[in-house]
Amino acid sequence: MRKSQIARLRTGVALSTIVLAGSLFATPALAQDASTSVTADIADTQDDQSAQNDIVVTGTIFRQSDPQTALPVTIVTAENLERAGITNVTDAIRSVSADGAGSIGNGFTSGFSAGGAAVSLRNLGVSSTLILVDGLRSTNFPLSDDGHNSYVDLNSIPLVNVEQVQVLKDGASSLYGADAIGGVVNIITRKQMVGLKAGGEAGVTQKGDGQKYRAHLLAGFGDYDAQGFNFYIGGDYEYGGRISANSRGFPFNTLDLSSIGGVDNNRADDTLTTATTDAIVTRVTQTDLNNPLAGSVTNATTPAIFTSLTPLANCQFGTYSENTASRVGTACRHDNTREYAQITPLQERYDFVARASLRLSDSVEGYLAGSYAHNRVDIISPPRAIRQTQAFGGAPATSTSNPGIVLPVYICSAGVNCATAADRRLNPNNPYAAAYANNPAAGAARIYYLFGDVRSGSTRNNEVFRFTGGLHGSFDDTWDWNVETGYSRANLDLTQYGWANLNGLIRAINTGSYNFVNPSLNTEEVRNSVAPPITARSNSSEFTVDATVSRSLFTLQGGDAKIAVGGQYRKEKLTNNSANPNLDVPGLSTAQAYGDRSVYAGFFEVELPLLDSLDVNVSGRYDHYSTDIGRFSPKATAKFQPIEQIAIRGSYSEGFRAPTFAEADPRSSYSGFVGFTPNAAFRAAHPNNSSYTTAYSLGRGYVGNPDIKPETARSFTLGAIFEPTPWLSLTADYFNVKKSNLIVTGPQTSDAINAYYSVANQTFASADAAAAAGCARVAAVGAGYSCNVVDGADPFSPNALPRLLVVNAPYVNANYLIISGLEFTADARVRLSDNLRWESRVDAQTTLKYNLHPETGAVQRYAGTVGPEDLSSGGGTPRWRANWQNTFVSGPFELSLTTYYVGRIKAVAADQASSVNGDISCAAAIYKAPDGSDKFCYVKSFIYSDLNMTYRVNDQFSFYGIVGNVTNARAPLFANTAYPSQVNTLTSWHAPGLIGRTFRAGVNFEF
Repeated sequence: MRKSQIARLRTGVALSTIVLAGSLFATPALAQDASTSVTADIADTQDDQSAQNDIVVTGTIFRQSDPQTALPVTIVTAENLERAGITNVTDAIRSVSADGAGSIGNGFTSGFSAGGAAVSLRNLGVSSTLILVDGLRSTNFPLSDDGHNSYVDLNSIPLVNVEQVQVLKDGASSLYGADAIGGVVNIITRKQMVGLKAGGEAGVTQKGDGQKYRAHLLAGFGDYDAQGFNFYIGGDYEYGGRISANSRGFPFNTLDLSSIGGVDNNRADDTLTTATTDAIVTRVTQTDLNNPLAGSVTNATTPAIFTSLTPLANCQFGTYSENTASRVGTACRHDNTREYAQITPLQERYDFVARASLRLSDSVEGYLAGSYAHNRVDIISPPRAIRQTQAFGGAPATSTSNPGIVLPVYICSAGVNCATAADRRLNPNNPYAAAYANNPAAGAARIYYLFGDVRSGSTRNNEVFRFTGGLHGSFDDTWDWNVETGYSRANLDLTQYGWANLNGLIRAINTGSYNFVNPSLNTEEVRNSVAPPITARSNSSEFTVDATVSRSLFTLQGGDAKIAVGGQYRKEKLTNNSANPNLDVPGLSTAQAYGDRSVYAGFFEVELPLLDSLDVNVSGRYDHYSTDIGRFSPKATAKFQPIEQIAIRGSYSEGFRAPTFAEADPRSSYSGFVGFTPNAAFRAAHPNNSSYTTAYSLGRGYVGNPDIKPETARSFTLGAIFEPTPWLSLTADYFNVKKSNLIVTGPQTSDAINAYYSVANQTFASADAAAAAGCARVAAVGAGYSCNVVDGADPFSPNALPRLLVVNAPYVNANYLIISGLEFTADARVRLSDNLRWESRVDAQTTLKYNLHPETGAVQRYAGTVGPEDLSSGGGTPRWRANWQNTFVSGPFELSLTTYYVGRIKAVAADQASSVNGDISCAAAIYKAPDGSDKFCYVKSFIYSDLNMTYRVNDQFSFYGIVGNVTNARAPLFANTAYPSQVNTLTSWHAPGLIGRTFRAGVNFEF
């Protein structure tokens, strides 16, 4: 850690102590590491299992009384969550410091899987982190992150009956199969419940927005010990309100950073070719009067004369003018980000749970459980432009990006051959119509416009059904057996708004039905004919049957040797339908994925307590997929405790990640768009059109590769547990993971993009000739690389190289990546007096190395940078994550301050075209200051604290209050040109600093 980072952390610590001493709100520490002294906490939260002394810790099949295993497992109990004010599973899991690159939070509003939430343990990605519910798999979110990474949506897991969350931070394919390379999160639900537990809360931000409400109830009956049965039912409701970017002020509400020495990427207040909700036009010729896409590249006059369709006196934010050799005109001033962008969408969740437990005989017990979860996310986006890039796979000729859409001189009821139709009339949307009534081909008006009168954004409704059941028991007083089955299904309705259907738009233009002069006069019928809501329905399902048997074999010096064997059958299905199957909505994603496969597996585990001080565990699993994948995954762990105060632990494992359906099925495809700024030569070739040369979205297109191989991994962990006194525990673990056959999307994509723009300084006879030369350079990069969609020519430089809009790139198995790091925990529990107890806990992880080694080219180093940018919309890889929790308990009062820390991040990404040959110096920064300085090269470290208070009136009632981000710490600036929807910030790590100080209060009761 750098000295400046240490100083900031010390400042946060000092502030935490001051606030803690003078505040009235508290809650105990959030989580405990299973290697520390948490036995008492676990026992406290398992009152409904009082007859059972043993528990199951994730990472082993065997039940045991000691949670201090050879593996680093963090346990978060229901009591911890309640006292910390955690109201959903997402926040509970993502608070663990091991969550790293690729993590998806609730505020994630951009990308393919907006609305979902996921965890990425040890930076290995959401598709390499396995989520279990009571040890069984659950179905994946129907949409894939970044178009190809599958994950279980944490929002689909009810919290109301969660007893504890166990986070295994180690490879675990030897017991759980594919996708457990980074680790396993196992959500353990309550087995029995008697009585009634309920509560509610309300809250709001200091700004008065982002309202939050929650209610929960759980009720059960049946004394399992005495009557042999128990049944409970319950549910949750949670609502979170919107927060706009403009409400949080500069720099999170604009792309114009010129006031602090940055670049003005808001061209809506100085460049006439930038679309806004007030339409502007310029005159061009039209070669086909029936086709609004047939406007000429060049303008009718030099300079081009621009006319505002909105009377300038009606401009809401004033006007601006251009008067150059290229463009002349005055238009309405706008900042589209300030007007429309959001930090947090509206989100509403509700769920129901039920479980019945039954003792069938003295040796057989069973259960049936079910849950339903509904998650609605409503996102508002800036309005869509009338001019859009054609979708991936579409014909470039139908792209409306350049030269764009034109309005004809004549309109008519049929919308065809209007220049000669009997009912023709001059187009009221075209200010040049009257002057060119006798020469309509010369009077077309190229339009620049955003559909401001049409709702823009999306609504995502995901509902997840889950049913499980099982039997377990013993026979011959020797063998323990367990059989469980589970079925889960997710149904997702994704409705997108504001995208113009090309056929509907053309008809509306040619008939004149859409009013571009005063869009407020348009009827809903007209708006829906141009930009109808587009709904795509997708689903996924998972069916699982698990069976295990175990027994003791013989006695060793340290105890009984044990063996367990088991088998599993799974059926996985995915239908992710494209929202744009006919390619008739320019700009709208065409992402789709399909698949259906069966998995058969057998596994074993052997526990060998060789000595009182040495315990060894060996396990292995073989998985066979119906898609001809077969893998064996071994693992060995050991724990050596020479004295009571010190234990050494370690593990070695091998595992794999099976290709997702999006990666392997040839019916699957997607294109991902990432912000890109063309090079200096390109900008010099287009001197008169700044909107054509500033940052824009460049797509990468991929199609599923049936020959792709599974990723394989080996990992080892080495650590120590120190308990010098009964009240203090410390752990430290080193981990090192190597992933081979890495499934990546076009590892040479940056090379391909740079190759295209390498011809920008050459002279060509036409834009088509320039594009052909650039695309030839792309194809020379390697197999699978080619141009998919190239923009139309720049009307102000018609012979210069046009922009590359979508590049084709292949799925390949790259060589390997290596991720290593250190994990630390410290837990102190001190009784200061008979009536005062202090608890303090530190949980930290530092990523030492995150290196991608491609087949060719330089090593790509991501640790401590915003790379990989192509992963989860550029969340980045912070080198340090930590939290420090201090709690004081005095009688009925509990007071706690939890401080969170994210280290400084370098604003450079080795997977972007700005980084040539793996360069991650400030010279390769994604965002560069015009003066050439490094002022935007680093994203500062971020510290914030949550203050919590609980007052327990009696055993039945308690009240609590929470001040989130108590110091109102502000998120650091990241000039995010790659994903401008995340305005100048990293929402994955800094969202509390965007939201600001919050206030919540609630009550819990139990009978």
